[in-house]
Amino acid sequence: MNRISDPQLMAERLESFKAGVIGGFSLGFAFVITSLLNTLVLAKYFPTLVSLHIDINWVWLCSGAIAGFSGLLFGVTYRYIIRTDKNPQLKTGAVMAFGLVRGLTQVEVGWNSSSTVLPLIVLASESILWFALAAIAVDFAIQFGWVKSFSSS
Repeated sequence: MNRISDPQLMAERLESFKAGVIGGFSLGFAFVITSLLNTLVLAKYFPTLVSLHIDINWVWLCSGAIAGFSGLLFGVTYRYIIRTDKNPQLKTGAVMAFGLVRGLTQVEVGWNSSSTVLPLIVLASESILWFALAAIAVDFAIQFGWVKSFSSS
């Protein structure tokens, strides 16, 4: 039988896509909320964090699109990582892997253009928070049957 048109394989792909969409939307939403928080609170009231102020322009929109795409990739991958296991280390490891890769990249790039490390720590921390929220959203979707967990067999 042709593997491309295999109904079971297509059903798994659809479930992964649904997990990806949920991850993408939740990470995009977290991006918008933290951007507002950074601009309206942190950059306004803490002089050290003034570099976190953002303007809504095409750069911000591109950053949001990248965050959403990262969430999509996370949602798909997270569904395969956790499978039907109830292992909290797998869940935490997935969140930390994605969050630290994104966050530490921002720190590395920021070192070349910033004299203070505190804004970089805030950005790295919010990256971990974003992926934790996406994991919660995918877990919630699996728990309520909106997305089927990936079976090990």
